Amino acid sequence: MTPSTTKNVSGDQHKGPLHGLRIVEFAGIGPAPMTAMLLADLGADVIRIDRLQPSGLGIAKPKQFDFLARGRQAVAIDLKHPDGVACALDLVSAADGLIEGFRPGVMERLGLGPDVCLAANPRLVYGRVTGWGQGGPLASAAGHDLNYIALSGALHAIGRAGAPPTPPLNLVGDFGGGGLYLAFGMVCALLASQRSGVGQVVDAAMIDGAATLMTSIYGMIGAGLHGGERGTNILDSGAPYYDVYRCADGGYVSVAPIEDKFIAELLRRLDLDAATFPDMADPANWPAARAILTETFARKSRAEWCALLEGTDVCFAPVLSAAEAPHHPHVAARGTFVTIDGAIQPAPGPRFSRTPPPLPRSARQSQGDTAELLQRWAVAPERIATLRASGVVR
Repeated sequence: MTPSTTKNVSGDQHKGPLHGLRIVEFAGIGPAPMTAMLLADLGADVIRIDRLQPSGLGIAKPKQFDFLARGRQAVAIDLKHPDGVACALDLVSAADGLIEGFRPGVMERLGLGPDVCLAANPRLVYGRVTGWGQGGPLASAAGHDLNYIALSGALHAIGRAGAPPTPPLNLVGDFGGGGLYLAFGMVCALLASQRSGVGQVVDAAMIDGAATLMTSIYGMIGAGLHGGERGTNILDSGAPYYDVYRCADGGYVSVAPIEDKFIAELLRRLDLDAATFPDMADPANWPAARAILTETFARKSRAEWCALLEGTDVCFAPVLSAAEAPHHPHVAARGTFVTIDGAIQPAPGPRFSRTPPPLPRSARQSQGDTAELLQRWAVAPERIATLRASGVVR
């Protein structure tokens, strides 16, 4: 089975739940384009303001594989020129929201800070995402995802016993605690703006977002149910019933039967005697239980374990690579991945029963006709001609 290719459909109800919203995105890396992609995926009309010269932001890749840039069009504007700033302000004046991911003070120095933009458009939702936030002792310091999750307590909790903390890609800071956090904040503020006619600034900091994602774990720590040493607790690979195991062919499978009835089902299907198996309710028995499970799973290939355990109440799934995941029967049946411009990528989500979004346009289609795009955003033709003649827009 292959990832689905969704067809564009007509009718406003099939343009996504955010159809009709206009968002200006200032080009950046990490969480800001993630937020813009999420809003565009669900129907918002997002225009990205690029630099006139390539900035070298991010990791170079063919345009169709720049998935975070999908679903929106871009215009290159010289924001160091007063006319360029004025053009950007024209776009902001016609927008419902704005996304920027620069260090604190950068937008203000450009002449496009919140005070200026909200004066021009009082109903604007001004979305800002940074690592450390707009205020605090570290607000102006450089950093990346790993630093922000380190200070939130998240990084310390991730890893196996006796090993250093394990960087969880850049999912927790950049994308979960940054992009998704800002997208949620902006939609909340857009709802408030539509009700009141008054906009506001949304200050999304990755350190705050990562801390929010840790809410449940902090609760477990407070209750004494999660120790300070990583790799020794239920959800961090400490418990043998919540871990991954190597199979005979070198592949891995995951098992997570936390509840007693699911543990009993696992032992039954593995043909292990529950009466003599170490009681996993007692952490003192975890090493012995793990040794038995490790030896057991090493007897069969990953495919053999899938045939025996997948779809049961064992709480089981094979550990798939990025190349394998889109082709799994369940993932393919749900259309979790789609093919856009020949490239397999995650589909827009979540799902909507009445206002499903169409398939996003490829990132390779982001560069359209500048004049046509600016006119669609209510910039006068004569103003566009002047901007192009002076080299302020490409």
